[in-house]
Amino acid sequence: VQLQASGGGLVQAGGSLRLSCEASGSVSAVTRMGWYRQPPGKQREMVAEVTSGRTPNYADFVKGRFTISRDNAKNAVYLQMNSLTPEDTAVFLCAARMLGRSSYEFWGQGTQVTVSS
Repeated sequence: VQLQASGGGLVQAGGSLRLSCEASGSVSAVTRMGWYRQPPGKQREMVAEVTSGRTPNYADFVKGRFTISRDNAKNAVYLQMNSLTPEDTAVFLCAARMLGRSSYEFWGQGTQVTVSS
């Protein structure tokens, strides 16, 4: 499975961005897709994830601001980010995992999100 993320950029605090991630390859076996981020000098952390047919899961720090959605017909997952703050500055990565796996196996290349104050 290959993942291609896009949509990052520079935005002012309070602004919005929409990230996209398109999957290709053996996508029929993918059950869960998610977004992670890695702020400068910090560890990677889960932002949001979605499994087909289930309620999405969000990190506490994005609840009410970010929305993850999935389009199975397009093999894509999206992350709508609103009310961005400088603390959201990070490289955002999309990830995917197959049925029965306990961790994400496939990762995209990352897209930079920079929020200016």
